[in-house]
Amino acid sequence: MRAASRPAVSRPAASRRRPFYILAFVLTLGAGALLGTGFAYGDDFFAMKKNFTIFGELYEELATGYVDPVDPERMMRAGIEAMLGTLDPYTVFIDEAANEDIDIVTRGRYGGVGVTVSLRGERFTVVEVVEGYSAAEVGMRPGDTILSVDGTSTDEFEQDDLRALLRGTPGTTVDLTVEREGEPGALAFTLTRAEIQLKNVTHAGFLGDEAAGVGYVRLERFARTAGSEVEDAIVTMQAQANETGRTLSGLVLDLRGNRGGLLDQAVEIVGHFVPQGSVVVSTRGRAAESERVYRSEAAPIALDVPLVVLVDGVSASASEIVAGALQDHDRAVVLGETTFGKGLVQIIRPLPYNTSLKMTTSKYYIPSGRSIQSITYWRDEAGGHADEVPDSLRRAFETLGGRTVFDGQGINPDIEASLGPVSELEEALVRRAAFFRFANRFAAETPTLPTGFAVDDALLARFRAFVDAEDIAYETRAERMLAELVADLDEAGYDATDDEVADLRAELIDEKEADFERHAPRLRERLRQEILSRYVGQPAQVATSLGTDPQLKQAVAVLGNRSQYRSVLSPR
Repeated sequence: MRAASRPAVSRPAASRRRPFYILAFVLTLGAGALLGTGFAYGDDFFAMKKNFTIFGELYEELATGYVDPVDPERMMRAGIEAMLGTLDPYTVFIDEAANEDIDIVTRGRYGGVGVTVSLRGERFTVVEVVEGYSAAEVGMRPGDTILSVDGTSTDEFEQDDLRALLRGTPGTTVDLTVEREGEPGALAFTLTRAEIQLKNVTHAGFLGDEAAGVGYVRLERFARTAGSEVEDAIVTMQAQANETGRTLSGLVLDLRGNRGGLLDQAVEIVGHFVPQGSVVVSTRGRAAESERVYRSEAAPIALDVPLVVLVDGVSASASEIVAGALQDHDRAVVLGETTFGKGLVQIIRPLPYNTSLKMTTSKYYIPSGRSIQSITYWRDEAGGHADEVPDSLRRAFETLGGRTVFDGQGINPDIEASLGPVSELEEALVRRAAFFRFANRFAAETPTLPTGFAVDDALLARFRAFVDAEDIAYETRAERMLAELVADLDEAGYDATDDEVADLRAELIDEKEADFERHAPRLRERLRQEILSRYVGQPAQVATSLGTDPQLKQAVAVLGNRSQYRSVLSPR
């Protein structure tokens, strides 16, 4: 029936289908290789063989016989994305363009001009300029809008297009035309590409009074040299202290905002603070070889230095391994906010045509035996699903010293310290790039950064006036709930409640008006960082924030109060 319903194809059916049967056969052989890696022979193997054959013929039939012409690559990519969509969001197909980003994550280096560009509205805008590279040397700065690259307008560019043009062989040049607020016309820059190596440690040094001997290390990422950079920072501070007859009396390791990176670097960093041979993390998955225990290998360099680790809701993966392992060994006080909760291990498998598959193969378990994963991913006939681990299913574990800790929700800090949750107002201001655009205007009106710059009441009032003039609207959760209630009341015909609803709506408006004052600490900090980025690079931004950082101040206070420090780490 199928052959009669379709026009004849020029080549014989048997030869037409042979490549797809060969594909199915090859893939089946590849699946058979899994038998040596813990993959169970039996129903799973048969199902793979059967479905490879079905998939190959289905793809061929559609590609060659569908009523309208189809794009075979696009159709295959859709199939790949749908297949991966039944799994966790960290298992992804990596195309040729994204493979370069993987190299940046793992090696921490690439050929470029030293700018980070992002879409702000519909325009490509510089959001960071890396010190020591061409963009910084020629005077580009955050807030610049890129109009053209080598004479070609960016109006029709995708972000990948622009990124590809900015990167390239070290020593080559690229011409940019940019627009800057406060400048009467476009600015032209010629940038020279260079090999850019991203630093993992973006700031290190003593805090406040050097006589107190409290050191600070900010770790931004876990790329290839993270462990050695942390070691160098600690050894340098120890040497500086010894020169003046002092010691490194305490250390703050700042992992806030650090989304993770390479596992071996996390193991190496933990090894700086715990006895040689200590368990740092283990992995367990479906395949036998995924079960592995990682121990510290080198002798520690700061075994007896009191330590506080700062974390927040963005700290993830390798950051959580470091914080969690040090917590489980009772080696550091963890201070800040509950971490992100990503305890899944990914490996990258190369695929043909310079593509790759990043695939979850196992889970992390820190020394107490607990998992840091806060989301359970599962699938059924309806596809992939994700659920938060409920409190009722969180299990208790013990640290080396007998303290109770729990799994299933990232790393809970020993001492909670937060600027408060991100408000709906702040989220709306970020979406509309209000902080970003106000910083551009401030920099255009203020050529040099004022001495002792701070976001005082007057500057916050200027920002609020700017926001009011922009008429940035947002809807709070309470307003959405009220709208749902009003709809239900209208449907039920409860007209007598109109006055009460009006009063409630007025109360909500009053509460919303107070949001600026209520959330002022977080708004001030975000605005301060955005304005600073127009004048100084990231290291200087970090340095200038140290004196006003409330979480960091609390960390230093804990290190200065040894009885409190010991009581946190002792069994409860």
